[in-house]
Amino acid sequence: MSEVTWDTLHSQIAACRRCGLCGGITNKVPGQGDTSSPLMLLGEGPGRQEDEQGLAFVGPAGQLLTKMLAAIGLPRERVYICNCVKCRPPQNRTPLPEEIAACHVHLAMQLWLLRPRVILLLGATAGRAALGDGFRITRDRGVWVERKGVWILPTYHPSYLLRAPEHKREAWEDLQALREKLLDLGLYPDLLDARPENDPSS
Repeated sequence: MSEVTWDTLHSQIAACRRCGLCGGITNKVPGQGDTSSPLMLLGEGPGRQEDEQGLAFVGPAGQLLTKMLAAIGLPRERVYICNCVKCRPPQNRTPLPEEIAACHVHLAMQLWLLRPRVILLLGATAGRAALGDGFRITRDRGVWVERKGVWILPTYHPSYLLRAPEHKREAWEDLQALREKLLDLGLYPDLLDARPENDPSS
């Protein structure tokens, strides 16, 4: 993959017809952010506002995610954010396993280009895609997994937190654990030296 670039990836996603999701969308949503970031955030799939704008996590869930990152000292423009599938599923349904599998070629290229040190998995779909079908969000969230030198932490999807705000406290604990891991690895020292003071779960 030595000749692969971010432009190559975006062209590949724009031309993709590997599954039927591309038939009913406005825009592909490849993902965006800092392409030299050591941190990748991986979600499920685009929603309505993401489909309209061609950008990941720009709706209400994205606004909550921005607040959660800011609460641990991370501006969202300093991380890379993408989804398991790059096209919006109809009525925002959960992507099917075969759709996630068809889109994996794009995610694999993103991982190769970014080479993240840490991945934050947002929700059950991302958890299963990354960690296998045995993944259970209520059991496995907040538990670090190390794969080939990459540290992976599952947490709740922000859209779930909007529907079930009683779980925001657990998500805040996960974000603090993320911050501590980034510090332990010597990542973002310019941003994370000060202790976080804002608790978005309250």
